[in-house]
Amino acid sequence: MAENTNLEVLSTRAGFNSAVRHIKKTMEIAENSGSNLGDIIFEMDDEELTSNRIGLILRMLLVDKLGYKSASTNLNAVVNDLPGLAKEFSKWNGVDLVAAYYHPELGLLIANPKVAEELEGFGQLRKREIMVMYAGLQGKETNDDCQKAADLAIKVFEGSKVTPPAVLTKGSFTVKKVAKKKSPSETKVVKTKAGSGQASKAKAAGAKTSAAPVKKETAVVQAKAAGGPSRMTPRYGVRVQNELFHNGNVEAWKKIIASYRAKNPSLEVFIYYENERILDINSLFKWGKVKHGTIIEFAVAGSEIQDVAKLQRYLAQGASNMFEAFLKGPVNSVLNLF
Repeated sequence: MAENTNLEVLSTRAGFNSAVRHIKKTMEIAENSGSNLGDIIFEMDDEELTSNRIGLILRMLLVDKLGYKSASTNLNAVVNDLPGLAKEFSKWNGVDLVAAYYHPELGLLIANPKVAEELEGFGQLRKREIMVMYAGLQGKETNDDCQKAADLAIKVFEGSKVTPPAVLTKGSFTVKKVAKKKSPSETKVVKTKAGSGQASKAKAAGAKTSAAPVKKETAVVQAKAAGGPSRMTPRYGVRVQNELFHNGNVEAWKKIIASYRAKNPSLEVFIYYENERILDINSLFKWGKVKHGTIIEFAVAGSEIQDVAKLQRYLAQGASNMFEAFLKGPVNSVLNLF
């Protein structure tokens, strides 16, 4: 019965093809078993490496194949200083570390905690969410020191001051520079620039013209989440300018977000108030607590994130007494804002 259940996914063409792709991807990653798993997945930036698939690969390669030791915790506090943590872990050259964080919106994310760019992709680590640390020696037999490393690493994430023993700081597991593979669109641009000089000048002129708006979104582009194509921006605050965030403001926000998602169907917009995610925007009005001067936060998640600065401007207007501009037109119509 158990065997039939495990193999049922192979009974359809779609399931079989999906399994084959997963096996090929796992074997491709396994060939680089001499590197950190977080680094490998960060470099690949493969859209098929979803949260569920990453979990399977992590279990298969780190636990079953390489025998990494692990420790876990439900975080007892919010963690913000991820670059500081990466700086601390970069000194742990005696052991290979992989951090796995279950993000409430993006699912399972993994990173090499010694690399700030990867670790920052987790965003703000939230209280009570689960964090798992894996420690091993990239193919060499693990030992008690690996378990000690995983346990101590968890304490570091929990905010404890830890002095790792020399066995964890002396070794060859140093931070290696990693870079994502160029996307097809980026490759195409490079090839185009290699063409005529006139075309190159035109491209360069165009790049200069568009530099300013791109610069505004630098923080968004840099908010990279390790493991798959999903990214999540930092949270952006919108100050309520009305005396009360009333029903008109709520409807304006619905229209603005609907317009943004119509232009960017692969992106999700998350709303937060008092550090809690809001699943129904109507509740902001029903509570009656969202008054003048308070902050409502939002974040955008997905791949190829764009127009976040414009979204923030519209939401700010929607939270003011100028909200009526977004309520014009037929009831079920979608505004063309982006």
